[in-house]
Amino acid sequence: MPEDEDPIRVIYDASYRRLVGQMYAVCGNRGDAEDAVQEAFVQAVYHRRRFLEMDRPEAWLRTVALNRIRKGWRRRALARRVLSQSSAAAPDDGFGLDPDHVALVAALGRLTPVLRETFVLHYVIDLPVATVASELNVAEGTVKARLSRGRVALADLLSDREGADHV
Repeated sequence: MPEDEDPIRVIYDASYRRLVGQMYAVCGNRGDAEDAVQEAFVQAVYHRRRFLEMDRPEAWLRTVALNRIRKGWRRRALARRVLSQSSAAAPDDGFGLDPDHVALVAALGRLTPVLRETFVLHYVIDLPVATVASELNVAEGTVKARLSRGRVALADLLSDREGADHV
């Protein structure tokens, strides 16, 4: 790395697109995914010294971004309760994904947030069960149970879609 290159910028260049793709898989909305990742990098700059001393800065960024998305879910849930209305937004196709990928993101969006996060961390981001457990602060058995429930739920959701496509 050149001496004058900012180390946070190097991490940003290496991680931004990957993190946005991961958050998009979690929340199903490109704008929310980008906002969450940007917020994570803002926090990295704000806590610069501590951030640069971390062994796994991308994992920290992912955790901050996931927390931002969770906060958004809580706000929207509260707004729906207060306003007594609900609206389900279809996932956008901002990454040029084929219809199967869009269907998968839509199906992920119908899982509970806990199952969705666990599923994305393990299958989309490809983290081992032990790492997922560590990032979510739960036992490995809990991660395995969530993955099992998520697979069953996604199979049902995606088989419903296939049946609708062939009708």
